[in-house]
Amino acid sequence: MNDVVIKTNQLTRNYLTSHKEAGLLAAMKGLFFKTSEVKHALFPTNLEITRGQIVGLVGSNGAGKTTLLKLLSGLIFPTNGTATVLGYTPWERPNCFLKQISLLLGQKNQLWWDIPAWDSFHLLITIYDLDKSKTLKHVDELATRLNCQHVLKTPLRRLSLGERMKMELIGCLLHSPKILFLDEPTIGLDVVAQTNIRQFILEELKGTDVTIILTSHYMDDIALLADRLLLMSHGAIAYDGTVDDFMSLTPSTKRLIADFTTPLPEELIISPNLKIPVGALSFDHSLSSTELFNVLRIITSKIPIRDLKIEEPDFEDVMRIFLEKESSLHKARNIV
Repeated sequence: MNDVVIKTNQLTRNYLTSHKEAGLLAAMKGLFFKTSEVKHALFPTNLEITRGQIVGLVGSNGAGKTTLLKLLSGLIFPTNGTATVLGYTPWERPNCFLKQISLLLGQKNQLWWDIPAWDSFHLLITIYDLDKSKTLKHVDELATRLNCQHVLKTPLRRLSLGERMKMELIGCLLHSPKILFLDEPTIGLDVVAQTNIRQFILEELKGTDVTIILTSHYMDDIALLADRLLLMSHGAIAYDGTVDDFMSLTPSTKRLIADFTTPLPEELIISPNLKIPVGALSFDHSLSSTELFNVLRIITSKIPIRDLKIEEPDFEDVMRIFLEKESSLHKARNIV
């Protein structure tokens, strides 16, 4: 379970983009004179991923997450560098490679829009040259697990977003891939659908030989599922490690939320930099562990409290702080 299935060496992807001013004159001028610049979607990247890992790939929009997935799945060519996935060069796209991977794009349909998923699955059985009876039994098991048997024979266009994503996930797993690329699999789904898909991945795929690279803007997806966290910023990997280790990178703070029984009759000065204004009905602030005890002592002795909560920082807050620091450093490097 510790053998490397994905390896990159200085893998790079750049795009040449053109700029044009608005208007007819600018359009005519653009026929002869173009202003172009190179956009670095992925800076030279070295990466190793072992069999059976679930890797959470996170970062802000434009950080390079989808570019990396497209390179590893063979959808696009690199500008420089090399990569091997299951021993193959992905952008060469040999059939023996394609039969061992699967790519789910949360914002694009891969099944046929106008026909039921059941018919699409029959087509995929032919395309992948699978055993029909065995595969249809597998479809039934997956549909039962995802609680979507009742929509298998409904045209895809008539399904809700959550139901379509369940069909797409079944289609991705139909040929029992060794590597699964999931790009925003829960985007736009309601809380129940998100939970169902997370639970399915957790119970059916985690701990198996299937290697998963998962991108998501929902931090619960990453925190609950990922064995390893890759955080990308401005086309480069800014962090590679576990979620727990990542949480320890920022100063330890806790959020204190206090609701008062009556409006504060006068301004309460807790410290020179922290004051509660007159008329306030609540207090909500992040504090260090050393500050917390002192603030609690002052508030509880001076104000009648209706409700009091102390919350640990969540993964999303820590990631936001980390990315803000990375963005500031990136701007500083560009200025220099």
